[in-house]
Amino acid sequence: MSRSRIVLLGPQRLGPTLAAEVQALGVRGTIALVTAGWQEREGEDDELRAHLGGAAVNLALHQRAEKVFAEDTAFAAGYRARQDELRALQALYRFRLDFVLEPARKLLARRRGPVRWLVAERRAALAALRALDRQHLRRVAAIHRRFEARWQPAQRAAVLHHRRELEIEIRSTAAVVIAGGHVAVLLNRLRLFGFPALLADQPVFAWSAGAMALCERVVLFHDTPPQGAGNAEVLENGLGLVPGVVVLPDAQHRLELGNALRVALFARRFLPAISVPLDPGTRLLSDGARLEPGPGTSLLRRDGALAPWIIEGAA
Repeated sequence: MSRSRIVLLGPQRLGPTLAAEVQALGVRGTIALVTAGWQEREGEDDELRAHLGGAAVNLALHQRAEKVFAEDTAFAAGYRARQDELRALQALYRFRLDFVLEPARKLLARRRGPVRWLVAERRAALAALRALDRQHLRRVAAIHRRFEARWQPAQRAAVLHHRRELEIEIRSTAAVVIAGGHVAVLLNRLRLFGFPALLADQPVFAWSAGAMALCERVVLFHDTPPQGAGNAEVLENGLGLVPGVVVLPDAQHRLELGNALRVALFARRFLPAISVPLDPGTRLLSDGARLEPGPGTSLLRRDGALAPWIIEGAA
């Protein structure tokens, strides 16, 4: 289904391209800002405003959520209980992931043995990995459904008040910009205030956690973290406004893109979605029906290569 265009960008901290992309899309007027992923620093948006020329209004989703929790303490308690359950489930999934991911890695690297059975075992190991990811996403989705059914956020006066205000504010702006930060916090605030519907008619520009939240699945990744195993893990379903892609913000610093084994396993694991690094200067456009990569945008191939994303039929 076609919708207003969404532009996913690479990191904006050191070499911002947002203003140029806004201009290229022909957007004129006030821009709505979502910086909820910055949490307590949500209002520190002076640099972002200056980059956009000053015509911007911060929707203050993090601050609005805190007001909701202060006003509706029963809802706040239910919200915290849900988050505790999600964190516990993520820890259990992460524990199981170690035991499922390692065989897939080793079999993909293995070169000895009958080719027929080696291929079959690789497929079986990959199927087990995908099954674990799907099971985790189903369990997370079930937790969200129970929360929605029990607490009905859209019907609670404190939430409804802000949803109505946000709808009016967004209608008066020319586009919505969604910055990065803490992806779970950002995604929760976007859901709480009904953003999938609010964004239906607006051009949207997003990067880092903002880009991740708009896709079908949120995948956390870092091949060489300061601590931990460095296993890519699914967190939960995103808003699903940009289907068919797993975005990887700042992949050049977070993934071993020269490691063909790791790249191949990542690319195969999340098929049929395309795994796309969003590094500085890259761009990915979506209208909800198709994806259009910008110049220099690459993708992870199932053979372990990092290759330019070339649209079929393009010159």
